Amino acid sequence: MKKGKLMAFMVTLLSIFGIILTASATNNVQTVDAQTKEKYVIATDTTFAPFEFINEAGEMVGIDMDILAAIAENQGFEYEVRALGFNAAVQALESKQVDGVIAGMSITPEREKVFTFSEAYYHSSLSFAVKADSDIQTLDDLKGQRIAVKTGTQGAELAESLREEYDFEIVTFEDSVNMYQEVMVGNSAAAVEDFPVMAYAINDGKLALRQLEETFDIGSYGFATSPGENPDLVAAFNEGLANIQASG
Repeated sequence: MKKGKLMAFMVTLLSIFGIILTASATNNVQTVDAQTKEKYVIATDTTFAPFEFINEAGEMVGIDMDILAAIAENQGFEYEVRALGFNAAVQALESKQVDGVIAGMSITPEREKVFTFSEAYYHSSLSFAVKADSDIQTLDDLKGQRIAVKTGTQGAELAESLREEYDFEIVTFEDSVNMYQEVMVGNSAAAVEDFPVMAYAINDGKLALRQLEETFDIGSYGFATSPGENPDLVAAFNEGLANIQASG
């Protein structure tokens, strides 16, 4: 990864953490009444570090978890997190088995037809990653190659949109761990994932991968709910997000 991209990525993460750490210091704020339920059930992914992942103690942690905790404290509502994996989380929300999803979920026109989103809280992009010692340098080098993607993600949509142009063979996985492993053992030439997620894992020494220079803008992440369901929760999320941003 180029130093400029890494620096911009780290600055973004530090900015987000700065917002979170100062949120609890904000006392004189206007809050939305989100007490329509005793406790909201929020679904999330399980392998999307640094936004959400399970640490060595078995706890669900990450940027999304910190943002949710800060907003809930600011707005005075309780919640329970269910770590389901991205595709299962989306399906649970569609079937109204959970009240919301926060899982690095990009706000897209297609998803806005199905879900109600909060205000955006993070802007992201996609990139392809290959084995660290691979000779592949550009997207053109991936023509006719096998590409690993995660089910239900924008990475999967991107690979599909490029399939005909680059003659991709696409293989899908339910989680990021198996998708990455597919590339590291040489079964697939590349994986597609959100840029900051792969950058975090690679720089943390967890992945023997290397990102290609090309990136693809995918817009912003948002908190999702079912249309017409829990409007107070969406309002509380937006109000809390504005408050912790202002306090930071």
